[in-house]
Amino acid sequence: MNRLFGNRSEPDDEAPLVATADEELRPNIVQIFAMVGEAMAGATHALLSGDRELAKRVVDKDKAIDALVNSIVNAAELQLVENESLNIADRRRLLTLLRILPEVERSGDLAEHIARRAARGLGVEMSPRSRGLVERMGEVASTIWREATDVIIDGKLEAAGAIEEIDDELDDLHVSLTAELTSGSMTLPVAVELALLARFYERFGDHCVNLARRQVGRNGPD
Repeated sequence: MNRLFGNRSEPDDEAPLVATADEELRPNIVQIFAMVGEAMAGATHALLSGDRELAKRVVDKDKAIDALVNSIVNAAELQLVENESLNIADRRRLLTLLRILPEVERSGDLAEHIARRAARGLGVEMSPRSRGLVERMGEVASTIWREATDVIIDGKLEAAGAIEEIDDELDDLHVSLTAELTSGSMTLPVAVELALLARFYERFGDHCVNLARRQVGRNGPD
């Protein structure tokens, strides 16, 4: 049976979350973060460019994200149950992994929600200012996801502070886009959809903050 973590005589609490993952599972963890990042970038591009085919591909890809998350969860749970020789540090890493995976899956769901609206042609109905704000929200969302990936995959805890600051920008953009919706420059149905869209980006940032806090909470503050 393949092991998620190798046995070591001394626990290593400071190791990155997936630093000791075996050759089979580590690529899956790296891949799931890459897939979510690509989904968010693709959803934003599809929305702004009016590319409905790309939007549909992002929607379909969410099923693969969910399936991969479930496979990692099953493998981690199996290790906790069956591998009695795991040391304390390895068990903590497994438990942390199980706690962050729902955040990863929900982040993928948010990208899928944006893509669904792109597939319905929402982008062409947005005002110029709202398009600019959404474009920036997409850029910031991609940046904050890269930072969260660095924290989880490589254990770069110094990125956690940057994540908080980037999330603040997403919050500010959310406020600005909400204000634009009250300007009357778009029809009510479009404004309602955009309000949801703004909330999706804002929640995506929140998930990144939660991911970083899970890792920092495991290793302690800088």
